[in-house]
Amino acid sequence: MGQTLQHAVEGEVVAWIPSARGQGLVDLALDPWTVRPPRAAREVWDTWWCGRPEERNGWARHGTDGRAHWLGVARVNGRRRSPDAGAGVSYHLDGRHITDEPAFYCALGEALNGPAGYFGRDLDTLSECLRGGFGALAPFTLVWHDAHIARTCLGVTPRTDDRPPSFEELLAFVVHEGIGVVLA
Repeated sequence: MGQTLQHAVEGEVVAWIPSARGQGLVDLALDPWTVRPPRAAREVWDTWWCGRPEERNGWARHGTDGRAHWLGVARVNGRRRSPDAGAGVSYHLDGRHITDEPAFYCALGEALNGPAGYFGRDLDTLSECLRGGFGALAPFTLVWHDAHIARTCLGVTPRTDDRPPSFEELLAFVVHEGIGVVLA
């Protein structure tokens, strides 16, 4: 039962106690050397515990941090094992829950690879996914349903170097990468 959901445990053991989960087991307290997962990780891990979720939009119930963490888990556990679809295919992007950048990538991964699918987590990894091995090859068409929600929510923070891309910037990027977009 269960599976590896994140490879990030390296650090120093700072305490241990006998585990309530069974005789001969111990619970460890670690001072990790890597970045700690966000608090939202627990809910994401619970969703993925028995395998890849089959429910569409399962990521949508999580907040921004949870959706960002979902993308990491989906990258490791949710990739397709079948060949990329050929060029010229049309995909339907459910835009009802695209209220932040991680939501866009969660919805895109799901549109191209089914529930809990992965197809990038930022512009760089999206570009990498478009090169093959992640379920789809450009050129293809993306029919973006309820695009008005993303247009309203994405990139509305004041312009800084590290802010998420706006709706228009995302749209320009995917078109430049060979994805035809139909706003529906």
